[in-house]
Formats: sequence, C-alpha cells, structure tokens
Amino acid sequence: MKKLTRILFILLLIPLTIQAQENNSTIAPKERKFKLINPIDTTYIAPNQYNWAFRLEQSMWQENYKIGSHSGSKKHLKFSPDLSPKVGVYLGWRWIFLGWNFNLADKMKNEPKKTELSLNFYANKFGLDLYYRKTGGDVKLRSHQGFDLPNGSTLEDIRFNGLDSKLFGVNASWIFNHKKYSQQASYRHNTVQLRSAGSFIANLSYTRQNISFDHEMLPTEMTDRLNPNLKFSQFKYSDYSLGFGYGYNWVLSKTWLASISILPSIGYKDSNIDGIDLKDESWAKNLNFDFITRASVVYNTGKYFAGAMLVYNAYNNNKSDICVSHSFGTLRIYAGLNFLKKKKYK
Repeated sequence: MKKLTRILFILLLIPLTIQAQENNSTIAPKERKFKLINPIDTTYIAPNQYNWAFRLEQSMWQENYKIGSHSGSKKHLKFSPDLSPKVGVYLGWRWIFLGWNFNLADKMKNEPKKTELSLNFYANKFGLDLYYRKTGGDVKLRSHQGFDLPNGSTLEDIRFNGLDSKLFGVNASWIFNHKKYSQQASYRHNTVQLRSAGSFIANLSYTRQNISFDHEMLPTEMTDRLNPNLKFSQFKYSDYSLGFGYGYNWVLSKTWLASISILPSIGYKDSNIDGIDLKDESWAKNLNFDFITRASVVYNTGKYFAGAMLVYNAYNNNKSDICVSHSFGTLRIYAGLNFLKKKKYK
C-alpha cells in the first residue's frame, strides 16, 4: 500500500515538470503533438481551456460478495456491508486525474480501513484507469441457501468480520467516435459536450483480487454444515478481459449533460484457493462474463462543474465445484472547478 502511494505521488509530479518545461518553450509544436492524441470536432466538443482541475466528492459504496459450492449439497452465502459515506479528493492536470477516497468514520473509530486510490488518464481517443480498492472487515451475512438450519433459524443480517478484499485493476478503453463523443465531458469535466453524440467503445482490462475468508467466524450451526471446499482462507484471481460496448452523451442544455455507457466483456480467470490453482480441463470453462456500467448527470460551465455519477462493476468466478463473485456500485456526488488557463486561451 505504501509503495503504491509513493508511485501515485511520483506520477502526480510529472505534470508539474512538463508544465515548467512548457513555460520555457513555444506552444505551437506542443499543440500539434497533443492533437494527435486528443483530436476533436469543435462543433460537438468544446476544447479544454484549463491546465488543472480540482474536485471534492461524497460517495456511497454498495458491495456484494457471493460464495457458493456446486458439488455435493449446494450451499451459497451472500455478504455485503452497510452503506457508509466516503469523502473523495481529486486533483487533475489536463488528462491525468489522481484521486483518494476514504471513510472518515473508519479513521475516527479505528475501524477496518476502506479506501480507494485511483489514477486516470483521459484523452478523447482513449482512456486509462488504474485503481486500488480495499474493503471488507465489517460485512453482514445477508442471505444463505442449502444449510437447513435447526428451528427454522434464518441467521440473516448478522455482523461478520471474517471477510476482507483487496482489488487492483487496470482498464484501457478506445473511443471510436472520438472526435464527436467525449468521455472527459461525462466523467472528468475538463471539456464540454456541445451536441449529443455516441460512440462504440472497446475495453481491455486486468483485475487482481485477493479475498480473505475466515469461515470459523460464521455461526456454529453454519460451520458444522459447511462444505469442505468452502473452508478456505484465501481466494485469489487474475482476470484478463476484453469488452465492447457503447456510450452516449445527451446534451440537455448549454450547461447540462446526461450520459450512459455499458461495456459487457468476456474474461479469462486464473484463480487459486490457499495457493492451489483452480483450472478446469477445458480452457473455455475458465471464461466468465463481466460488465462495467457508467451513468452520470453533469452541470458544467466550463470552469465550474457539479454532478452525480454511478459506476457498477461485476466480476464472476465460476468453477466446477465453487463459485466466488464480487460486484460493487459507487454513487458519487461531487463539485469542482477547472483553473489556470492555458496560454492560448488567456
């Protein structure tokens, strides 16, 4: 975690170095070079006039973990934490955004830390997201199937401290109609969409997740009935996926924009339990379907912006005798501003 924080800090210093160099050079060659990665049709997209952006946000995370067994007597467990507000701080330079989300209540009560670090690069042709997410520690057992508990006991919505998750991911997307459709206008707000437009989007991603599970912290009447293959302590997987979807921006007025994008994907999962590989004989059985959905409503004057954004990710791991799935949705409500105009717009 400390190493990742240092890397993100170093990456944030890169724009400062480039900015200093640009102030001592002519602008025209730079502008020609930037157009190669950020071409736009100015009747559809207003160019970014500012070098820097700052954003504050309040976010709510909704997560679900499902652990189940296909072999023997089928049993399934579903966990999720209570909704809790988190504070986010973001700083951006042109195409690069660095963000940190954390739970104030966790820090004040010394609860298990739930945090998110992200680094985003958004040009009009393509986007790149790197993120690290740590959750769990205080989830609740929401539902279960196949345990045939005595006396009709349900054992639902009880606190369970035996599940933690660490997730690292990289998403790279390519925008086909990049001259008319702007992801930046929808999700980074340093450009303004002037006319409604959409685009097909290709997505390549890598995800690495480590889920810690202490089954002995379940109620005794459940651990006595738990299948042996569900008595694991570490579930790790790497997911390599390729997706293809569509995004659309609706211009509601001069300053209001609504957007949605849906990217279904097919992923190859390389997973193991307690260090033992879980590989089916057929490579096709290691394929699973995932998807990423984004939606937002934005108010943007060019300098000041505010809005709400919903992001939903789902990851499925289905093997011959066990399944582990994780989905999380994040609602972000934010406000910010772009500042320090580029020389050509002063």
